[in-house]
Formats: sequence, structure tokens, C-alpha cells
Amino acid sequence: ATRGSRPGGTLLLVVLLQQAACQAVGGCGGEGSPLEPFDSLYAGGVEAYYGGDFAAAARCLERALRSRRELREARLRCRRSCRGQVRLEELGSGPGGELPFWGALLRRAGCLRSCEEARLGAASRHRAAEEVRADFQRRVPYSYLQRAYIQLNQLEEAANAAHTFFMANPEHMEIQQDIENYKTTSGKVSLIDREAKPHMEDYTAGVRHYDREEYGLAIDFLERALVGYYSEDEDCQIMCEGPQRFEEHEYLDYKASLYEAVADHYMQVLACKHDCVRELATRSGRISPIENFLPLHYDYLQFAYYRVGDYVKALECARSYLLFHPDDEDVLENASYYEGLLEGTMDPGTIKPRKEAKALLRRHKLESHLLQVASAGLGFAYTEPNYWKRYGARQDEHSVPSSISNEPEEGPRLSLAKKPTPKPDRELKEGGPLLYSDVKFVYNSQQLNGTQRVLLDNVISEEQCRELHRVASGIMLAGDGYRGKTSPHTPNERFEGATVLKALKYGYEGRVPLKSARLFYDISEKARRIVESYFMLNSTLYFSYTHLVCRTALSGQQERRNDLSHPIHADNCLLDPEANECWKEPPAYTFRDYSALLYMNADFEGGEFIFTEMDAKTVTASIKPKCGRMISFSSGGENPHGVKAVTKGQRCAVALWFTLDPLYRELERIQADEVIAMLDQEHLGPSEMNINPKDEL
Repeated sequence: ATRGSRPGGTLLLVVLLQQAACQAVGGCGGEGSPLEPFDSLYAGGVEAYYGGDFAAAARCLERALRSRRELREARLRCRRSCRGQVRLEELGSGPGGELPFWGALLRRAGCLRSCEEARLGAASRHRAAEEVRADFQRRVPYSYLQRAYIQLNQLEEAANAAHTFFMANPEHMEIQQDIENYKTTSGKVSLIDREAKPHMEDYTAGVRHYDREEYGLAIDFLERALVGYYSEDEDCQIMCEGPQRFEEHEYLDYKASLYEAVADHYMQVLACKHDCVRELATRSGRISPIENFLPLHYDYLQFAYYRVGDYVKALECARSYLLFHPDDEDVLENASYYEGLLEGTMDPGTIKPRKEAKALLRRHKLESHLLQVASAGLGFAYTEPNYWKRYGARQDEHSVPSSISNEPEEGPRLSLAKKPTPKPDRELKEGGPLLYSDVKFVYNSQQLNGTQRVLLDNVISEEQCRELHRVASGIMLAGDGYRGKTSPHTPNERFEGATVLKALKYGYEGRVPLKSARLFYDISEKARRIVESYFMLNSTLYFSYTHLVCRTALSGQQERRNDLSHPIHADNCLLDPEANECWKEPPAYTFRDYSALLYMNADFEGGEFIFTEMDAKTVTASIKPKCGRMISFSSGGENPHGVKAVTKGQRCAVALWFTLDPLYRELERIQADEVIAMLDQEHLGPSEMNINPKDEL
């Protein structure tokens, strides 16, 4: 990485840089008491980084991360301690009956202030700007850290920092490539997520062992995950008791009465506590939680305990799951089955759901009730989310196999073991007419080992490929579409691109043949019509983005390449291979529904298009580009894909993304339509290409 390169993240640190943090030895102030604010340490580290003092940058950034952790731990300790020291009194009746309660409240507040100030200093020292807090939430300091450690030749630390950043930013392709390079140069395979949530790590490990049918290990990890979950839930509840943001009130103009002011603040705290369920189910850096997260622990456990022969625990976990989903037919059947196994040895009625699950659910329902009351009576804006939403249909493959002689066929099954491969939120069809007589069908979804996939040949002719290649050389710009980054996906290739509107503009100005520019417009429309027809869509498919792209292998940089030309990704969601998830949330282009790639040449080495499983490793199909070949597929997590390294020559294609939502139509395409209409009015005519569809086959 170059000294001037800026890691991922949006920083407003210019106004936050504090001279004291930079004048001290090593680029940041000395350690001691009270705790130094993490934002000033962060600012000092970033300034040292851009000043080229990478040792000071690493030192300050590490201390900033440690300071932020210690700040949270200190607040937790003080709030726990003061809870124990000062119990809130019940409200009494009659005049002055409320005074013991308010007296206890004041003593607890005093306890908290004196406790925190002893370790942290004045509270105002630790009020970081929203932008800085957002950077830490997105793990941006680790992006700086990994580049500082590279300069210091501390590759193991750099690899772990890069991995930590990547776990919260799986869409960051440059970091993804850095990690692969670390694995190659240092031989380091296992990387450490320095911000990992222990309960989430244990859950993931438990599911992994479950999938391997290692039920004893699955039980160990899932039980440990539950212990960690309830501990984290308590911490989350306590941390919500800090300052809150009054979004609907300007503080200086706030004229609420005593009870209105208390209610306003408490509702903010209560909403925060109520949302701990979502917080604990959300992986770092993500917005969307794992659906049905807490109940799933009990669902996995009820089946795992059954498989190891512990029917008491199996029934206990099944009944714990049923607290959240009392109408789940599969688990109701399982519970009944476990009861039958226990009859004659003990009374199944004595086996109850777990107390901690029962207590959490009781509290959660009461929180919801109070929030609804506030919403109705105090104008407090609140909508109750579905925190325990279940995913999809039952997975019959988790029934007890009938081939196991000592287990009856009607044995229990896991109701929600793991999610099936994601599928689009619409009825899936394919096999519609191809519309054009020259287009040749090659493979469908089944033959390509996936969902909503099709491979076609002869979409354009050899002459049209040559003409399109000629116009590409006249209009493409290095780094187009990637803010001028000439090598956005790999440093071993040069990336160039151009849009339809740019082609037509150059054609109208005479800088390229107008007929050739028009060809780019026409073939993209032809591709859109084919995709819309083949997948039998019952609504119009609109262009979302159209890009003519070429990838060129850079000479002298192809030996021992182990990277990809374009890393594995999905087109409308953030692929998270570790979690086996694809998060449909920004910055992903969530509105994209279908994708297509129309290839222009084959005279290069490498560059195969590949589909993979959601692990981003297991290849399910590989396609060698050639002139006129087109691959099209639905854009979601059901179709992770990438491009193998182009090791010699130049690989060119027309990349197309489509949407079913007219609100996300490509603006440049609309402008290009207007240009075409103007050209037709001037009798410049369409290209000689035949784009009229034949009768349906």
C-alpha cells in the first residue's frame, strides 16, 4: 500500500485532531489515569499514519482500540456496582411517599458519577463525535492498522487486522485480496477476528459441528453460546442506561414536566433494552440480524441431545423453543416423541423450559407492552418488530434416517436446522422463448448446478464482436465505474469501462463511428429482452446499469498469481461466507434482480466466469467466455460468482444489471433512449443489426 492511500471509511478527523495527541512522544499521550479518550488517540494515530510514522500510528491506534474497550468495561463495572450498593425503593403512599424512591435514585446517580470520574475523568472527555463512533462500529481503525503493520513488516499483525476489518466489511474487495496475499506470503491460514463476539463464535462453531453430525461437540459449543448470550444480554441492558438521544426534542427548548421528562428518557432506554435481542443476533458490521437467533439455539440442541440419547435435555430444549413458537408443529411433535421415550422411567411433566429463556421472554413481553402504552398515550413513535421471525419452510432432510435400525422412522426432526440456499422473493420460472432465431441455448439452471441460471451462445455475431471491440478501444476509460481506480479488484490487471450514454455521445460527436456506438445500445436491449423472456417474468425488466468492460493482464505481474480477477460476490447483497449469509442491505445494490454478461472475445488466458456455493470456495460451474456467449442469472445470494485471473491478454464483455423496480431505472439509459429518439428523428437510422424478435419458438 502506498503512503497516501486512504483505507476504507468516511472520516471527519480534520476537526477532531488534537495537538496534544500529536506533540507527545510516539504520536499520542502517555498512559495513566484517568483513561485517555479513544477519539483523541484515534486522531493521533491517523495523523501519524499520513505523516509516515507507521510505528506511532500502530501504537496510537492499538491504544485507541484498547481505550474504547476499557471505557465500556469501566462503565459496566460502575453500573453493576452501584446497582448493588443502592437499591431503588418502592413508592410509598401518602404525602412524601415517593421521597425514598427519589432519594435512592439520587444516591445511585451520585454513586455512578463518583465511580466513573475516578477512572474516566469528566464525562465530557469521552463524548466522541458520531462520525468517529461510526468508524469504530465499522472497524475502520483496523484498516489503518493493517497498512501500518505492512509498512513495519509485521505481517501476522497485519493479517489479523485485515481479517478483523473484513469481517465487518465483506464487500471490501481490496481487503479481501490483501488477506489472500497474507495467506500466501506468510503461510498463515487461521486468522483472528479481534472484535469477535464470543457467543456468536460459539454459535457458529456449534452449527458447524451439527452439520458434520458431531452432536457432542455441537452441544458443547451451543450450550456455551447460550451462557455467553445471556451474559451479553445483561451487559447490553446495562449499557442502555447511559445517555440517550432525544431525536424529537431540542434540548435547550425542552419544557416538559417532571414526569414527561422522565418518561421521555426512560422510553429511549427501554427501546434500547428491548432491541438487545436484535443487537445480540447481529454480526459485527451488519444491519440485519440472524433471524430467530436465540430460539435456534434450543432448536439445534433439542435434536442434538436426542441424537446423543439424552431425552431429558432434548425435551427441556424443545419446550424452551416452544416458549417462542408455541404453534411450531414439528417441535410439538418432537416434544411429544421425547415424552413417549421417557414414559415409564420418569414423569415428563416435571421437565420444564429453561428458566433463563422463560425470564427473558417474560421481560421482553413486558418491555413491548410498556412501549406500546407509551406509543398510544405519550405520542412516543414505536413499531414492534418481529424479533423471533422464522425462516422459510421445514427442512425434511433433517428427519431421523429410516436406515438407522435402532431409531424409528417417525423420530423427531429439526424444525429449522439451517437456512436453505437463498432464493428470490418471487415465483421462479425459466425456459421461456429466446426470441431470436440465431441465439443458441446451451445450459439451464439444473445443468449449471444452481438456481435461475442460463447459458446462451450466438447472442451476437463474430462481426458484431469485432465492431464492438473497436468502439470499446475508442471510448473506454481506465477505472470507469470505480472512481478512477485502474485496478479496483486486483493489482495484477487494468480495468477499463464505458457506459452506453458515453458511447452514443462519442458517436454523435464523430469520435467513434455512430453505427458502432448504436450497436452497443442495440445489443444491450437485445440481451434485456432475452433475459426477460427466458425467465418468464410477468413484469417489465428495466436496466439498472450497463457497462462495457475490459480486463487486461499486466505484464510482469502474472507469476505465482493466486488471486481472482473479480472476487466472489453477489450482485444485490453482501456475501458473508463465514456466516453462510448474504445480507441484503446497503452498500449492496439491493434493487438488482437479474444480471447478464455478454462476452466479446476469447483470445486471452484465464478469465473463466465461476459460480460458487455461499462459502465462496466451492465452485459449482465454470464458463469459458467467447464471442457471442451470454451468461444470465438472478442477482441474489443464490448465485455467488466471480472471475478467475486473466493471466494474458484482454478480456472484454458487456455487463448488464436489471431491476424489476422502475424507481431504480438506470438514469443514463433513460438519457440514451432520448438520444436514440433524437437520432431517429434526424433519420440517422438504427444500426444494421437485426434486433427484431422472431416469432416465439
